[in-house]
Amino acid sequence: MSFSRLPRHVGFIPDGNRRWARARGLPPGDGYAAGLEPGFRLMQCCRELGIEEVSIYGFTKENVHRPAAQVDAFRKACAKFGRYAIEAGVALLVVGDTRSALFPDELRPFTEQRTEGDIRVNFLVNYGWQWDLHTALKHAQQMENLPFSSTNDVLASRQVSRIELVVRWGGRARLSGFLPLQSAYADFYSLETLWPEMRPEEFLTALDWYQTQDVTMGG
Repeated sequence: MSFSRLPRHVGFIPDGNRRWARARGLPPGDGYAAGLEPGFRLMQCCRELGIEEVSIYGFTKENVHRPAAQVDAFRKACAKFGRYAIEAGVALLVVGDTRSALFPDELRPFTEQRTEGDIRVNFLVNYGWQWDLHTALKHAQQMENLPFSSTNDVLASRQVSRIELVVRWGGRARLSGFLPLQSAYADFYSLETLWPEMRPEEFLTALDWYQTQDVTMGG
């Protein structure tokens, strides 16, 4: 399948891990480990297509209120995904609130500076949109005469560029706090497939749909 245009930056919301596990009589936390391989394959697919930047949800600040076994499971899955990304040679940046003891220690070195690689991957770990915006407001209060247009420069997620397309698995049709400023003009595509059953062909379908969308951003 060929495309006349590709989004430069795509956001991914992997959802349905727990529902996938429960449907198979497994503990809900087992769904997170099952979601790793689809993430690896999708990242490689983006690389082969020539997409420049990818942002993907690991877990949110709200997710840490789930049962302890589930929290431990998705923390371990996120650490493993980070290790794979580094080994795969991507330009990894981890974005999230590191002040929590639940933030995976293995990922802390990748929160300040992006690694070297051929595709930019932003991994949202213990991320919250309110935390992101609060960081910007806190910086703004410390700077005199900060123009509103400069707010993006003081976000916690300031190294993440504008997103053109957001794809969500699991049947939900909401952003769930996913990089709200960067996603302000993004097209949104929802898939019914639960994340552990993700097939790269579904992403190609989303890209085909994207060809028909208006990209004028209201202009």
